[in-house]
Amino acid sequence: MEGPKIYGYIYGFPITQTLVNTWIVMVMILVVCAILTKNMQKRPGKAQVIAETIVTVMDGLVGQTMGKDKMRFAPWMLALIMFLAFSNTSGIYGLRSPTADLNCTVGLALMTFFMTQYNGLKSKGLGGYLKGFLEPMPFLLPINIIGEFANPVSLSFRLFGNLLGGGIIMALLYSALAGLMFFPIVIPVPFHFYFDIFSGLLQSFIFTMLSMVFISGAMD
Repeated sequence: MEGPKIYGYIYGFPITQTLVNTWIVMVMILVVCAILTKNMQKRPGKAQVIAETIVTVMDGLVGQTMGKDKMRFAPWMLALIMFLAFSNTSGIYGLRSPTADLNCTVGLALMTFFMTQYNGLKSKGLGGYLKGFLEPMPFLLPINIIGEFANPVSLSFRLFGNLLGGGIIMALLYSALAGLMFFPIVIPVPFHFYFDIFSGLLQSFIFTMLSMVFISGAMD
């Protein structure tokens, strides 16, 4: 499986396949949101019911995981899980998943990392924030610091590894079945269901849940 293609450069900045596919995914999300929220009424139609259900489920998930006092994070978490879900399942409609590129997953993990540090510092103050690195015992300071920086590493590589691994397996499967006539269409279907849908949605959920846990843990 090859890395993302480079289509050209703008002022020395490479326009990669990952960048283009990321914009395609974002446009798709905007279109879906526009369709679901069009002509909203007090008596909701089917599209509005779907939109309200998604928001309600996400609000409940944030409330249970982070606490009712942190509901302000619900819009961000909803945007995050939607982007991940669309990106991770983009293989079923012929795109190379943006999250199969380490640059994308590292960027997402760093956003969670900086949100964690900022909100922890804002919630506890400088003294309380620094004191947290000395708990439960001061001699654990180096381990606590390493653990804090290990979070974005584990987040990014877990997502990247799962998506890249799935893509490699599907590429090898198609290569092995290339000489057959009918079976290349039938045999990969269950593999697509697992790697492009089930695993993709599962990794979206895991990444979002861990982001909520890290941020709320830093604030409590």
